[in-house]
Amino acid sequence: MDQRSEDDPILIKLQTACSDIKTLLVSSATMDSAYQKVDEKFQSILEDLNLASRRVAPLQSLSIAAKALDTRINRAISPALSLLESFKLSDCLQQKLLEIASKLIAEKEPTERLEKLIEYVDCVDKLNEAIHSISRESESAIQKLQEVVEYLSRTKATDHYRTLRLMDTLITLKALYETEVDSMKFDGLLDEALLNLQDECESLLQKLRHHNFIEGKSEDKNEMEVKNGLGSDLEIAVLRRISETLAANDCLDICIDIFVKVEGFVEVKFFPLNPGVDDKLKVDLFSVSVRYRRAAKALMRLNPDYLRTYTPEELDLMEWESLETAIALWIEHFELAVKVILVSEKNLCKHVLGNIMDGMVWRECFIKIADKIMAVFFRFGEGVTRSNKEPQKLFKLLDMFDSLENLKPEFSEIFGGESGEDICSRFRELEKLLVHASTRVFWEFGLQIEGNSDGLPPPKDGSVPKLVRYAINYLKNLATESYSTTMAKTLKTEQQWKMGILSDPENNQDLLKDAISNVMEAIQRNIESKKCRYKDRVLAHIFAMNTYWYIYMRTRNVELGKLLGEPYMKKRYRQAAEESAYLYQKQAWGSLIKLLDVEEIKKLSNKDDIGALVRGKMEAFLVGFDEMCLRHMNTYNIVSDADLRDQMRQACVRLIVPAYSEFFESYSSLLRRSKFNLFPNRIEGSLLQIFEDGDQGKSEHALLGSNRADPRFQRPELDNIDV
Repeated sequence: MDQRSEDDPILIKLQTACSDIKTLLVSSATMDSAYQKVDEKFQSILEDLNLASRRVAPLQSLSIAAKALDTRINRAISPALSLLESFKLSDCLQQKLLEIASKLIAEKEPTERLEKLIEYVDCVDKLNEAIHSISRESESAIQKLQEVVEYLSRTKATDHYRTLRLMDTLITLKALYETEVDSMKFDGLLDEALLNLQDECESLLQKLRHHNFIEGKSEDKNEMEVKNGLGSDLEIAVLRRISETLAANDCLDICIDIFVKVEGFVEVKFFPLNPGVDDKLKVDLFSVSVRYRRAAKALMRLNPDYLRTYTPEELDLMEWESLETAIALWIEHFELAVKVILVSEKNLCKHVLGNIMDGMVWRECFIKIADKIMAVFFRFGEGVTRSNKEPQKLFKLLDMFDSLENLKPEFSEIFGGESGEDICSRFRELEKLLVHASTRVFWEFGLQIEGNSDGLPPPKDGSVPKLVRYAINYLKNLATESYSTTMAKTLKTEQQWKMGILSDPENNQDLLKDAISNVMEAIQRNIESKKCRYKDRVLAHIFAMNTYWYIYMRTRNVELGKLLGEPYMKKRYRQAAEESAYLYQKQAWGSLIKLLDVEEIKKLSNKDDIGALVRGKMEAFLVGFDEMCLRHMNTYNIVSDADLRDQMRQACVRLIVPAYSEFFESYSSLLRRSKFNLFPNRIEGSLLQIFEDGDQGKSEHALLGSNRADPRFQRPELDNIDV
């Protein structure tokens, strides 16, 4: 090689690479030899491992079985440990409950006792929870132990002796659960504590009394202060806790029984079944409540013995004064029962039982308490409406209806809801009966007047008959503000029921006006009927004059007259009185005035004939005048109304005395020797005497004459005179 070849860089690199490859090949051969040795060692190790694995496999199965058994045992032990803790807690709570119970018995101070009672209830709740926890945990422990026994029996993981012991333990635990746990629930200290709470609950309910709303009440109902609460806040809280505890321990029915249903005989004179027996009557009340008895006793303080009589037949036999008093008491007591007593009972039910079953229980309890009390009031009210429809009952029926109307909003609020539907329905039914009874009494009153139901002949002296006096005073009272609105409302309600609820009846006052007008017309027809029964026509006119004048004067300037209207009263009654007064004058004195007529005398010329005719006329006049005076003094009666008597006296004097004076003065010379010779002043004196009533007062208004066919007869126009 030449020198250039040796210095060529490429050649140098190739030589170097070749050298590296040779070195690498040598190393690779060496490594391959080493790998072969390692492989031989691995094969040897693998063979050793396979041999070891075959030897260890049985131990691995035992390990897995041990782990599974451990898991099973742990799963059975955990509930058992928890069960033991619950038993310890239960035992501790029972000891604490006994301690609180002993303190509760020894405590006499009411407030302290109530606070300890709450503590007692708390302990009962905790004990109940512990026992329920034991019940739940016992089931879990039994189940897990059952699984272990089944596993060991199936896998043979332990010897037969140990499996048998576990099976005995399982059987013992089951027996314990079936006997001891139930005993703890129903026969142990918890059951005794629940019985104590029931007694405490009933005792507390017995102590909650209604306030004495009779003593110290104001004469004004609106000013009467009444406490609607029953018991203190602490008492209510205790009752609520006890009720909730009883309900939580499957004693809801017992809780309700304590509050609402207590079987047995109870001395109650407020609700006797057989009226007329001894005041303290033992009544078998199949569902009398503690609170019902308290409410009833509160009402018994009002002495509601009148509620014993409630059938229509019994009410018809009562004296009217007694029945009137009973109805007045019923109105007062009914309002008091609803507004005070039952409101208090409702609030108590709500506060004590409101949290039980989402508030479904307390409403039913309240309705059961209220139902019996309200039933007695409804029974009496219904009896009144169904009894005889005597006229005087109208005003008491209207008082009852008005009371219910005023009470309706509060009644609906207290008894609203599905549970109180029956009571509300009976309330509406009583209102309906009162409407029917009130309107029927009123219409029958008009029919009785129409038919002259008193069955008596017209007054012998022509005075105002008792029936008319009664009827006018009756209508005057009905037209007062106290009764007119209520009567109008009942008439409108009755008309709506007959015509349909969507009807549009006339105005209330128009209905009342028409109804009273019908009765007034019946009175007028009754008067005319009686008038026709007089054989003495003078007496008939006196009767009509007296009666119509009485009606007009008694209705003026009062609500009745204002309701009917002055034009109506003048047209029907004042004009009738004036017409009767005119006819009375004409019938009683007209024939006597005709005897003093001088036309016949003027036709005569012979003095003796004139004297004889004059004396004959005078004699006939005086005989007739004397007879008429005797009738007025013995039979006829111008009613003891000073104004009417005075006006009639003046009218008769103006009618008779001037005519007689003129005749007497004209022919006095021919009458001097006549035994019938009377001076005009004696005629006037006789007239004044027959109209004398002991009242010397004079009328403020004179009678005004109106011209008739014969100007000597005057038609009295009776002016407005206040009675």
